[in-house]
Formats: sequence, C-alpha cells, structure tokens
Amino acid sequence: MSKPLEGIKIIDFTHVQAGPACTQLLAWFGADVIKVERPGSGDVTRSQLRDIPDADALYFTMLNSNKRSLTLDTKTPEGKEVLEKLVKESDVLVENFAPGALDRMGFTWERLNELNPKLIVASVKGFSDGHHYDDLKVYENVAQCAGGAASTTGFWDGPPTVSAAALGDSNTGMHLAIGILTALIGRGQTGRGQKVAVSMQDSVINLCRVKLRDQQRLDRVGYLEEYPQYPHGEFSDVVPRGGNAGGGGQPGWVLKCKGWETDPNAYIYFTIQGHAWEPICRALGKPEWISDPNYATAQARQPHIFDIFATIEEWLADKTKYEAVDILRKFDIPCAPVLSMKEIANDPSLRASGTIVEVPHKERGSYLTVGSPIKFSGLKPEITGSPLLGEHTDEILAELGYSKDQIANLHAARSV
Repeated sequence: MSKPLEGIKIIDFTHVQAGPACTQLLAWFGADVIKVERPGSGDVTRSQLRDIPDADALYFTMLNSNKRSLTLDTKTPEGKEVLEKLVKESDVLVENFAPGALDRMGFTWERLNELNPKLIVASVKGFSDGHHYDDLKVYENVAQCAGGAASTTGFWDGPPTVSAAALGDSNTGMHLAIGILTALIGRGQTGRGQKVAVSMQDSVINLCRVKLRDQQRLDRVGYLEEYPQYPHGEFSDVVPRGGNAGGGGQPGWVLKCKGWETDPNAYIYFTIQGHAWEPICRALGKPEWISDPNYATAQARQPHIFDIFATIEEWLADKTKYEAVDILRKFDIPCAPVLSMKEIANDPSLRASGTIVEVPHKERGSYLTVGSPIKFSGLKPEITGSPLLGEHTDEILAELGYSKDQIANLHAARSV
C-alpha cells in the first residue's frame, strides 16, 4: 500500500517533544524524515528518564519512530556541505532551535531559499515573532500558563493547575504538521516554498477558545451559569477554575464508584445533557424527577446540581466503573470510566485499533508506543522502532552522492 507522503523528504532538526511529535506524524504517513543529530549525544531525550542503562529512553523512542538518524556537526565546513546537499534535495526543514540558531549556523531563510526555492521551513516557537516575550525559553508547563490553560484548570479554592496532556508540546507539533501539509499544497499551486511557524502559546490558546468565549460572556453578564460557582458562589472579573465541570454547557463531574477507597481511579465522568435527562432519571430509578419543576430543565437543575451528583454517587456505590458505564451507555448517557495509563496500555480495543502498538527496538527489545490517532479507510500506518543514533548516516550520505572513501574521510574528520 502506498503512503500519501511518500516522496516527501523532511530534514528534522527538532528535539525533545513538540518538533519530534510533528515529524513523527508525517513519517507515519510516508514522509522520509531524516533526524539530524549531534554526533556522540543526539537528541537530549535519548538519555532523559532512562529505564534501561545505556539504551535510548522511552521519551525518545515514543517520539521518533519511522525516522532515519543522521549524525552531523554543522559547525564544521564538511558538515555544512552535507547539510547544503541535503537542503537541495529536501522538501521541508523542521526546527525548534532557540531564536537565531539557524542564522548563526549560516542557514538563514535567505540562504535556504537560495539553495532550494521550493523548501518549506517550519518552526516551533515559544511565542510568536514580535511578541514581547519572544526571547523566553518555553517548555510544556510554561506554555500552558502563558496560553490560559492553567488559570482555568483545577478547583476554585486552589492554585492554577497544569494538565498532564501535552497541550504545549505535542499539541503544537500537531498544529505545525497541519501548517506543513498546507504549505506543501500551496507549493503545488505556486511552485515555491515558504516559512511556517507555530508558537506554543498560540497552540494552547487555540485549545482554550471556549474559555475565551466564557471571558466575553462573563464580561457582559457577570456570571457563567454552567460553572459550579453558579448560582450560590461569586464570580470575579476573570474566568474561574471550574473543577471537573464541562466546558460545553452540559454539567458534568467525576463521581466515585465501587472501590474508590483503595483505587485512585475508581471513578466515572458523568455528563448531564438536556436531551439525556429523562434517560438519566430512568437509569437512576428516579422517574419522578422527569416532570419535577425543580429538575425538569437545565436552569432548574443548576442550583441542585451537586445534590443530583450525590444521588448518582449513591447509585454508583455498589458498581465498578466498568459496570456503571455498561449500564449507562444503554441509556445513551454521556459517560466514561476514568482509565489509568496501565489500563490504557492493556486495553484490547486500543491495541486492535492501532492506537497502542508494540514495536521492536534494536537495543530495548519491544516497547509500547502510541500509534496514529488519525484513522483512514485506505491507509493503516505501520509504526516502526526509533533509529539508533547515527544509524542511517552512511546510507543517507551515499544517497547524497558521497563515495565510500568520502564517507570514510568525513567520519575521520568527525563531522558526521
């Protein structure tokens, strides 16, 4: 089966998470992603949070599958020459260096465009160009705070809270992948490449758009009726932290199930949607609530919402989270078990769909990783193990026209 991005060559000058998440996604779909790494050390995540001494860490393997590794010292004339040849033959260069790093290497946008007018140069940034913080170094939690996520996450009586989901890193990588694919389509129309940039702050803000919606509503009316603070609490002039409330206008909460005393994940998330109110009442054995004026409408229910959740918890007390969901889904009630990462790793449905995959590695043996979250009717991405440091250096140099003797000389000069 051919892959949609076959024939697209990508120079991957990224490290850690945001950039590698982007290029890995494109590699899954057929692009030839050449990860350019520093000789002797490579991507810093190769050695971060190791669980096996002297083997690539899972941090690296789970973000760099389906790629080839080229070690290259771009500070030497020989290394610069190799990179110039690679640029001339590539479609995309992706980087997440500190601002100005490519320029200091001698590869400004003007120089790259001169070498290959069709090249797309894609960059991950902390803040957009011209932002007053554009000189700040940005990591995951920094982006979550600067993007508005932390201020609206957690409980109202506690501090801002960051999410375990990589809203700043992998989310930015997904945005950049969309930008690259758009630029490739644009190049087909114009014949020219362009610069594409995505900032981590912007990517987090994009995922927080419903909170920006709520800020404008709060500014206008002074309260947010779907938040737990309404109607008994007070609102300030900023969107508050809403605990486990939903962001779409349907009240929801994390509720205890059987075993919660010893299992920290024995919970379900339960959502009360207007159209599901009657089925909820029947599922709970509370048919009288259907026509009760204190419960019949969403507006009437809101003052009693935590009493309703307490009643649901009483119903859940003798049911495991799986038993509860199996009952509730028959009534078309939006809910889900709170799954631990161990449960996700062993979920047969996720294994069958290719969302969780087991892949071999030359040093680690087999390990689990996340497969493509995007499913196609005509494509099933094959996930392969991440490359060893410099594993494909000689192969890539040969493709660039270097002879065996020239490759040996380059190694001797330690430029690769």
